[in-house]
Amino acid sequence: MLYPDTVDAEILVHKPWFVATMFAIILAVFLAFNLTGTTMGELMRPVIGDPLQSGLYGRFAVAFVVAVIFSLNVVLIGFASLKIQIAIVWLELLMLFLAFFETFHLSLPFIWEKLPFLITQGAVTTLYVSAISIVIASVIAILGAVAKLSTNGFAYAIASFYTSFFRGLPLLMQVYLIYLGLPQLGFVIDAVPAGILALSLCYGAYMTEIFRSGIQSIDRGQWEASRSMGFGFGITMRRIILPQALPVIIPPTGNQFISMLKDSSLVSVIGVWELMFLARTLGQKTFQHMEMLISTALIYWGMSICLELIQSRIERHYARSKVR
Repeated sequence: MLYPDTVDAEILVHKPWFVATMFAIILAVFLAFNLTGTTMGELMRPVIGDPLQSGLYGRFAVAFVVAVIFSLNVVLIGFASLKIQIAIVWLELLMLFLAFFETFHLSLPFIWEKLPFLITQGAVTTLYVSAISIVIASVIAILGAVAKLSTNGFAYAIASFYTSFFRGLPLLMQVYLIYLGLPQLGFVIDAVPAGILALSLCYGAYMTEIFRSGIQSIDRGQWEASRSMGFGFGITMRRIILPQALPVIIPPTGNQFISMLKDSSLVSVIGVWELMFLARTLGQKTFQHMEMLISTALIYWGMSICLELIQSRIERHYARSKVR
C-alpha cells in the first residue's frame, strides 16, 4: 500500500547525490570485505601477470566495477513499476544465492534422492509440531493475558512468574528440562510431546504479552458498556473485546508462528524426526552435510514464505473492518 507522504523511490534513485552516495557506500563496503584478513605486505607485494587479479590496485578495481554495476542496476530498475522492481530484485538476489551455493560443488543427484524424504517426513513433522504448539500457546496466552489484567493478586502473580521464567530461559534449556526433568518426577514423556510442550510454554509466555497489549488497546469504556448491559466476562471477551483486538494481535502472533517453525529445529536434540534432525542424519552417512543443510534451509524458507502469505491475507481480512 502506498501513502501520499511516502518518498517517491522512482524520483529518488535518479538524483545524482543519491546515486553518488550509494556508489560510495557499496565501494567502501565491498572493498572492506575484499581486504578483510589481508596484510599490508600482501597488498603491496609485486604481482606477476595480470595486475587486476591481486594486490591493492586489483582489489580496488574489482570493488569499483561491482559498485558501478550495482549503481547502474538500481538506477535502471527505478524506471520500472513497483511490482516489476520487486520481482527483478528478488530474482537477482536469488541468482546471487544460487551462485554462492554453487561454490560448494553440491551433489544434485544426492539432493534429489533425499529431498522427498526430507519433505514427507521432516517438513510434515515440523509443521505438525509447530501447528499443535501454536494452538496450545494461544490458549495459554489468552489465559495468561486475562490473569495479568486481573485484579486478583494470586492470578497476576502466577502469570507474571510464568512469563518471566519462560522468557528468561533459553528454549533449548527448556527442552532439556522438560524431556529429562519430568521423568525424575515420575512423568515419562516421549520426544514429540516434550518438544510440543516446550515450544508451547516458551511461546505462550511471549504471546501472553501480545494478547495483553491487544486487549489493553480496546477502550475501557467498552468494558463498562458491556457490564452495564448485563454481559458477563466471557461474553464480553468473546463477542466484543477479542474481535476488536485481533487486528492488533494477529501480526505479532504470525511472526511468533514463523519463529516457532524455525525454533522447532531445537527439538532435534531429543530425537524428534523433524527437518534439522534428518538433515544431520542423512548428511553424516556420506559426509555430504552441505547438501542436506542447504536443502533444509530452502525448505524452511519456502514454508516461511507460505506462512507470510497466509498472514498477509488474514491481516487484510481484519483490516477491512477499519476501512471507512
